[in-house]
Amino acid sequence: MKILLTGTSGQVGAHVLPLLREHEVIAPTRAQLDLTNANAVRAFIKEATPQLVINPAAYTAVDKAEGEKDAAYAINAQAPEAMAYACKTIGAPLIHFSTDYVFDGCATQPWTESDVARPVSVYGASKRAGEEAIVASGCAHIILRTSWVYSALGKNFLLTMQRLAKEKDFLRVVGDQYGTPNWAGTLAQAVAYLTQIPAAQREQFSGIFHLNSHGATTWHGFATAIVAAGRRSIPVHEITTAQYPTPAARPAYSVLNGGKFERTFGLRMPYWGDALAQCLKAQQI
Repeated sequence: MKILLTGTSGQVGAHVLPLLREHEVIAPTRAQLDLTNANAVRAFIKEATPQLVINPAAYTAVDKAEGEKDAAYAINAQAPEAMAYACKTIGAPLIHFSTDYVFDGCATQPWTESDVARPVSVYGASKRAGEEAIVASGCAHIILRTSWVYSALGKNFLLTMQRLAKEKDFLRVVGDQYGTPNWAGTLAQAVAYLTQIPAAQREQFSGIFHLNSHGATTWHGFATAIVAAGRRSIPVHEITTAQYPTPAARPAYSVLNGGKFERTFGLRMPYWGDALAQCLKAQQI
């Protein structure tokens, strides 16, 4: 199968790429495919004529997005819209990644796909706009919402905590925001699994799905698990969101219910702690 994969310099894209060896993969660099130019995105897809487009690329700088709204919307909303309409034209399905930040965080139980999206940040609003544009295009699509993505690549919470644990005598981490950490390797395996499903079946279940590991924790709980697995154990103190103000508001509760994805596609996701152990083991190899 001929697959167009974006964002291979990012966490999820970098993990997906080596899992698609049996396919003909088009993996353009940022210089080859400018996601801030919707017309260029549309033209690239029409010329490449892939049989499937996978889009994990995104503007993910949550705080910077508050002051760079145009850039966030260009990559998170306008580029996916261009992809979707191009996919509709050539008859290719689109697998697109979205986020827990489309919700306001005012829940007390895991969010389902039918819950009302009400983002509280520019980043979340731009990702929600991308979802809506894809659905409106009428192309066959699978939108995968996930949360708290980390890996041994790039910039993320795992690598930040590991670095700080070497530099500091103690850490102070927010303990009143709840979510589920997701290793990019696990997400990539799920995407590779979806590519093995017959096209007709994928198109039959076109829609939004929550792709999420099992269990929930706080940023403090996640940091504690990371530090405990390291070579240098230091105290991890719990603080409140109010004690760590950020330009962009964060949802207080963004745990996603992944049941629909598992029931539909028959793939069981791991417990978040087990996925973290896998990531740390791979990191040491």
